[in-house]
Amino acid sequence: MQGGGAHGAFTWGVLDIISGLSRVTALWDPTTGASQMTMTASAALSLNLKLQVLEVRRREDVAGAVRAARDSQAEALNVFSSPVLSSLHREIIAFAAEYRLPAIYQWKEHAEAGGLVSYGPNLAAIWRQSAIIVAKLLKGVKPADLPVEQPTKFELVVNLKTAGTLGMTIPPTLLLRAAEVIE
Repeated sequence: MQGGGAHGAFTWGVLDIISGLSRVTALWDPTTGASQMTMTASAALSLNLKLQVLEVRRREDVAGAVRAARDSQAEALNVFSSPVLSSLHREIIAFAAEYRLPAIYQWKEHAEAGGLVSYGPNLAAIWRQSAIIVAKLLKGVKPADLPVEQPTKFELVVNLKTAGTLGMTIPPTLLLRAAEVIE
């Protein structure tokens, strides 16, 4: 599957699952920079979605952020990619389940851990590519001679068990596009 970015996450995920989606909350770690927020705001505007962005800097912020999303009548969560948010995925998934908020994550591992949907690059492929780059550096290649690389393949993963818990039906067309369906 090709594509990516904030618009891709909306298009390949909760937007296809929740008809009439109008309110989304994004969980954001401000230490990762503003690019995810900027792309998501642009995508939300183009898709006519009301977007609320909430900062999560540490574990203690998770409960309040997900509760604020629920209280603002968000219909879905978009959990941005960051080391902090990734380390807190268990808490985010638990609170999203408690408040019955469908959520999309960036990493397949989060859908495997109970998140509804993930859309992003394959972490194992990124690690393999990193190892190849390290091997080249160890063989004497100058860092300046190595190309800057970005993932080009993105995977959609759908967790049907979580969908069932949320009382949601995943459209068959979305399941056909998924790289993996967790049952």
